[in-house]
Amino acid sequence: MPYEPPPEIAGLSLAELAEAVAARKLPPVEQWAPQMTGDSHMAIRADGSWTHEGSPISRPAMVRAFASLLMRDETEQHWLVTPVQKLSIAVEDAAFIATDMAVKDGALAFRLNTDEIVIAGPDHSLIARGDADTPALYLAVRRGCEARLNRSTYAQLAEHALSQGDDWRVTSEGAKFSLVPA
Repeated sequence: MPYEPPPEIAGLSLAELAEAVAARKLPPVEQWAPQMTGDSHMAIRADGSWTHEGSPISRPAMVRAFASLLMRDETEQHWLVTPVQKLSIAVEDAAFIATDMAVKDGALAFRLNTDEIVIAGPDHSLIARGDADTPALYLAVRRGCEARLNRSTYAQLAEHALSQGDDWRVTSEGAKFSLVPA
């Protein structure tokens, strides 16, 4: 069955966005406790590209499949988890890149480089890191993994924040987030 990317998030209502999020069937990684551990010899570069033994993984379907198995533990180590094995994966910055944003009915929806949609809110917070001169914004995705907002998405969010006032705060799904690093 060929892959059908989701429609552009700007054209979807909040209900349609929530439906798209709910339709995403992810493996139950949290329920698995594999006995075998090792190294995947894979890396996610800061630009969101994936490599295996230094060679690019160019098939988007492969990246989406691997991304569905990702988790980050309390030591901030990223893992690819299956029922049989747990393999470390090097991540230079964040596991995902947020590539687009839409504001719908009081919610901020983000599209990731894996075509997933994440709605910021209590379970998916926005985190400001860096400093005032070089801020970096991240979105909590799932299982400890985060997405870094790319430049254009950061600009979209900044424009939205300024339209709300001059305190560099945004609200989504009732949760408030500062865009200024602490």
